This record gives sequence, structure tokens and C-alpha cells, in this order.
Amino acid sequence: MINRIFSVQFAKIFIGCCLVMACSNEQQKGIANSDNTQVDENKDNELELEPIDNSDKPRIVFFGNSLSAGYGLEDPENQSFPGIIRKKLKSAHLEFAVINAGLSGETTAGGKNRIDWILKQPVSIFILELGGNDGLRGIPTEETRKNLQAIIDAVKANYPEAKIVLAGMEAPPNMGDDYTSAFREIYPALAEKNKIALIPFLLQNVGGEVDLNQSDGIHPNVEGAKIVAENVWSILKPIVTTKAEG
Repeated sequence: MINRIFSVQFAKIFIGCCLVMACSNEQQKGIANSDNTQVDENKDNELELEPIDNSDKPRIVFFGNSLSAGYGLEDPENQSFPGIIRKKLKSAHLEFAVINAGLSGETTAGGKNRIDWILKQPVSIFILELGGNDGLRGIPTEETRKNLQAIIDAVKANYPEAKIVLAGMEAPPNMGDDYTSAFREIYPALAEKNKIALIPFLLQNVGGEVDLNQSDGIHPNVEGAKIVAENVWSILKPIVTTKAEG
């Protein structure tokens, strides 16, 4: 299956572009909220707390890396897949505040360190999109699993009623069959253990498709982001509908 998902060309692109996602936080830092405000890192590299959203709407938090942040897009607030999801919610007359807490270059370890700050604001639905940079760096899969579990535990401890959605990711095939297989299994195993929703593969029908990615071959372009949004929406729609009715 991995060979169908990641073409040989995509594997070569991954090898040549590992530093793009790993270092892209130098080009795009901060957390964008639904009003397109930004929180930058201070001199001590700690995030300063500012209001994320002041509305009374239930919050959907997209907690991820450059894929959530919309790295490389001209208008990430609207063209990133969380931005597209915001439009879908509005069109469906579903009243939710969408918080894009994507941070370019983020690893699961970075996410674990950042999660307490994010959880200072109420969360109704939490989409966890991390691990891609771990796979690019070849971080041990057990470490990635533990970090993701720690983030899930933090959300559950702070907001027991929040619905959690885990976005599955694949490691590049150049890491070897053992690693890619172990990495792939992290996500369904965590989803089953924690009884949370799973997006099987966030980049399904986008990864490795030249016409749907930017020149770096990793980050979706505008058309690719639309497909990613559909991958997310197929899992998210019944959750938000149930939340709205409840």
C-alpha cells in the first residue's frame, strides 16, 4: 500500500526536502486564530499568552505543523485546510470558531511542550495533526507514539467532553520498510486505544501528486489543500453535526 501512496518520485522529493519542513518554522512562526491575529515567539522562545478567540462559539482547534498552518500558500488563513473547513462550517450554518494552531516545523515533541498553552482556551473538538516531521527525521516511532499520547492525555484531562480527531500520516519509504510500517501503525493504534476518530491518511490523493503540491513537493498547493480539507471533512462533519445538535 505504501508504494501506491508514495511514488518513487515523492520519495526522492522527501529525501531532498527534509529540511524544508524541519526548518520552516524560521520562515513562518506563530499561531493564527479565526481573526487572523498572530502570536510570535518571544526572546526566550516561549509563546506569550494572548486571547485566541473571544467568541462564545464552541472551538475547533487544529493542532499541527506546516500542513495545518498552510505553509507556502498566498492566503493561509483561507487557503489552508483549516481555513477551508471554516468555510464549510459557515456554509452548513454550523456555529464553531476555528482555531488554526498549526506551527511550521513542529514535531510531536514540540507539540507536547506547546499543548498546555493551547489548552488555556476551551476546546470542543481537537484535531491532532502531528508526526510528519518526526517521520522525515526518522525519530524513533515509540517516541512519536508517546508524544502523541501525551497530547491526547492533556486534552482529555482538561476537557473530558472534547472530541478528538487524529490525522494519520505516513513516513517516507526511504526510511525502510520496518520504520514505515511501525510509523503507519502509530495512528490507528492510538485511535483504537483512546476511542477517538481517525483520518486514515491526511494527504490521501495528494501526497506524491506533482500537480497538487508546491515546488518543494511536500506542501499542498491551493488545489491540494482542497482535497486535504475533504479528507478531514469526511471524518469531521458527523462530529460537528452531532455537537451542534447536542
